Amino acid sequence: MTTIGVDLGGTKVFAVRAGSDGAVMAEAKAKTPVQGGPMAVVDAIVKAVAELGGAGGGDDELPVGVGAPGVVDVERGIVHAAPNLPGWTEPFGLGAALSEALGTRVVVDNDVNVGTLAEHRLGAGQGASNMLGVFVGTGVGGGLVLDGALRRGPTGMTGEIGHVVFRPHGRVCGCGGRGHVEAYAGRAGMERRARELEAKGHDTVLTELAKAKRMTSSVWAKALAAGDRVAIELLDEGVAALGQAIGGAVTLLDVDLVVVGGGLADRLGSSYVARVGQAARAQVFAGHRVEVVPAKLGDRAGALGASLLVT
Repeated sequence: MTTIGVDLGGTKVFAVRAGSDGAVMAEAKAKTPVQGGPMAVVDAIVKAVAELGGAGGGDDELPVGVGAPGVVDVERGIVHAAPNLPGWTEPFGLGAALSEALGTRVVVDNDVNVGTLAEHRLGAGQGASNMLGVFVGTGVGGGLVLDGALRRGPTGMTGEIGHVVFRPHGRVCGCGGRGHVEAYAGRAGMERRARELEAKGHDTVLTELAKAKRMTSSVWAKALAAGDRVAIELLDEGVAALGQAIGGAVTLLDVDLVVVGGGLADRLGSSYVARVGQAARAQVFAGHRVEVVPAKLGDRAGALGASLLVT
């Protein structure tokens, strides 16, 4: 069965036309709009789907799955909160808006849920009964597979590991809370802190590399390679935050596999994931054995997982 999957991220919209076996037939990318709110995002997704040849219509219409950041009501296709998408201040019926615009069935889920689904069925988690997926990019998200099934919880909050408190009353997170893991380990949170430190007189090549643009994952990689002290300290803090949160989740849920992916994790590579694993194992109760491995599907994980929603 051929379907379309769309990964809506904080920086880009990535869409694929794929088979149920994960074979990608075509793909399209676009920047996530920073102005115009939800309807601008709808327009960007419609354009990306059109680049894939469209969703069709009538008997040959292709269903579309979408992974969106934030808290998602899967049954109704509503994105309730998306702190990493500018202008999303109220719940928005993304599923209904896209279905009307595309003329086909649309299913919307949390972006990390679909990434976890893809890694479980097609990637690093194949064959695992219990798995925690952790994706580190603009923000930090998690997805949970227990007894072979993706778990969402009654309100769709399962897996929001980025909003577990790392330091009480700590840095402000993009969601408005304080001390969350995402504020310390997510790329956007680290960028905010780096710019604060630079303004206070701490020299860093991060601001030179990024200038007025976002500090992308490649900017962080270059700064680390240059031995930039601010970049190193912020990354160390992020690893500690992830380790504490993952260790707590492993202790609570007794999962034996953690798959770490996302734009920042993919760019920094296996050594970064190994550090996160070491930090997590140090926090696990009674020496519980857990394997922490890099994701395998890279940039395609979210879009492929979204395509699996409608197979």
